[in-house]
Amino acid sequence: MMTIDEEKSAARKEAFARRKAAHALDIGAVGLLLSSVLARYRGVPLAGYIPIQTEIDPLAAMEDAVAYGPVGVPVIRGPAQPLLFSRWEPNCILRDGPFGAKVPYEDNLFDPEILIVPLVAFDKRGGRLGYGGGFYDRTLEILRAKRSTLAIGFAYSAQMAECLPLEITDQPLDMIITESDIINY
Repeated sequence: MMTIDEEKSAARKEAFARRKAAHALDIGAVGLLLSSVLARYRGVPLAGYIPIQTEIDPLAAMEDAVAYGPVGVPVIRGPAQPLLFSRWEPNCILRDGPFGAKVPYEDNLFDPEILIVPLVAFDKRGGRLGYGGGFYDRTLEILRAKRSTLAIGFAYSAQMAECLPLEITDQPLDMIITESDIINY
């Protein structure tokens, strides 16, 4: 019998392959639904991410949102630490952060109320499988203890799994937005 870590590792491997195939077909219009959802929350502080590898790209939707309120990206401080969020604007000067992610050159930190969350896989119950560092789980737990925080998973529809191996510490998503669907939980 596999351990939960082995199950997650196997699920990640399968999901990375599905994501890579979906990313190869991406024609650049994947953020339209994300932009339409974010338009309902104009002015609410939000954080997205600068995509790495084959992650779906939220930057166009983030650019649309920056005119109405603060938009940020995650800053990794170290292993087993929650994320911080630094204000981001289109064309701001970036520096290299951990894991190949770019972050603003100067930190201007704030707490978002909406998080656009990258992921490796998601399921029909709002479960999310990330890279395995627990950064978003720790961060969502802290933010949700302070106030209502909306976690929007952004992914290709091909990243959906029937059921994911999840633990009690895995924070659920409130919504998934794909290139073709909006799924509320």
